[in-house]
Amino acid sequence: MPDVDVLIVGAGLSGIGAAHRLQTAHPRRTYAVLEARAAIGGTWDLFRFPGIRSDSDMFTLGYPFRPWTEAKAIADGDSILRYVRETAVALGIDRHIRFGRRVVAAAWSSAQQRWSVEARTEDGATEHWSCTFLYLCSGYYRYDHGYTPALPGLQTFAGPVVHPQAWPADLNVAGRNVVVVGSGATAVTLVPALAERGAHVTMLQRSPTWMISLPGTDSLADALRRRLPARLGHAAARWKNILFTQAFFQVCRHAPSVGKRMLRAGLARVLPDPAAVDTDFAPTYDPWDQRLCVVPDADFFRAMKSGAAEVVTDRIATVTPTGVMCSSGRELPADVLVTATGLVLQAWGGIAVTVDGAPVEPGETLAYRGCLVSGVPNFAFCVGYVNASWTLRADLVARYVTRLLAHMDAQGYAVATPRPPRDMPTRPLLDLSSGYIQRSLSALPHQGTRSPWALRQNYLRDRYDMDRGDIARDMEFTVGVPAAVSAPARP
Repeated sequence: MPDVDVLIVGAGLSGIGAAHRLQTAHPRRTYAVLEARAAIGGTWDLFRFPGIRSDSDMFTLGYPFRPWTEAKAIADGDSILRYVRETAVALGIDRHIRFGRRVVAAAWSSAQQRWSVEARTEDGATEHWSCTFLYLCSGYYRYDHGYTPALPGLQTFAGPVVHPQAWPADLNVAGRNVVVVGSGATAVTLVPALAERGAHVTMLQRSPTWMISLPGTDSLADALRRRLPARLGHAAARWKNILFTQAFFQVCRHAPSVGKRMLRAGLARVLPDPAAVDTDFAPTYDPWDQRLCVVPDADFFRAMKSGAAEVVTDRIATVTPTGVMCSSGRELPADVLVTATGLVLQAWGGIAVTVDGAPVEPGETLAYRGCLVSGVPNFAFCVGYVNASWTLRADLVARYVTRLLAHMDAQGYAVATPRPPRDMPTRPLLDLSSGYIQRSLSALPHQGTRSPWALRQNYLRDRYDMDRGDIARDMEFTVGVPAAVSAPARP
């Protein structure tokens, strides 16, 4: 049984960042990264649909310890994947990754003060690992399939039905009518990309989504990087974007009418017909009740202006062999149907977790600082921001984990277990009204109403709390057990 100090699950953006923070802060600790897929990259290796890109700027989505140096501020998926992989190689993290190992179960033993982790290899064999601290960087959605609602008549459709999470590499859309069902970030990305490939694309949405058009390059960030030393220039560009994003989010939350006016004015400037703001681009919810869709260089609206794409706001009455019949009576011809209808969320990568033989149900737990779990010892998971770049919070979590480990070392503790106060009110972990989140809230940990049990969507407050907050608050620490009953010596 391989035995390490820290076992990281997932070799995506979060896992590579976690490994770097760990090996930098604790060079004597042994660690391994278990990755279910055959390559580094996580989300960016999984999704291969046309046009895939980030909807966050790369100065904040990139790692603070390895600055993004390319010109594109909003980057395509291949560039991001290359960046993550090059980071892993440059920092020696790739040597610690074990590919083709899907973690299916993790059992904590208080007697041994260790985790026993079960992984399935690509050939179906079972492999067991042992560690003192388990750190899950496996994201919050299922990799094996996305979400497709029950669409009436779908089985009668004569053409291919494609979910973006399983995009076929050989799908040719040139000269074909494509109906994209959905209005989220994936749909908004797909529409211009498919239009560029020669398709006529119709985005069919039940209700509009808030969108904002931003330049694909950041001229101010570029100027800062040109005129300042490399490290200082990157930091300035990064903080400029952090502050701008956070300020706009706060405006939308505290003065939603102002946020709406700003977004509507921006849409009127880029839409081929400004009147469409009221028909197809006026959501019924306030900005940031759901995640904002970023449109780089107005590519979505340019596709509409060219006539290669259109937006239809309607409901599906039934799918027919040749298209989609809407509730209004309008029929949309389709050769290809794309169900950009969301993700299936799951906690902790679907791993079955037990503590001393008792199953741990994620929906019955509370998240401590948004990354540890009530009643579960030496266990962390990573969830990024929903209102800003994922990596901003992922990096705070990684730094917090290394800080916690350092505190345990200094005090002679072997085990750290969060214990929530009694009778504290709780609420969902992710505070968005998006359908993919609402469908899965009961399967995710909850959060409390006060620190350190509240998951704030505020990088500035979190930065102080994670880096300097009371590390012992609501935490139960245990000293190490005698060596005779601990795990076997390492080979």
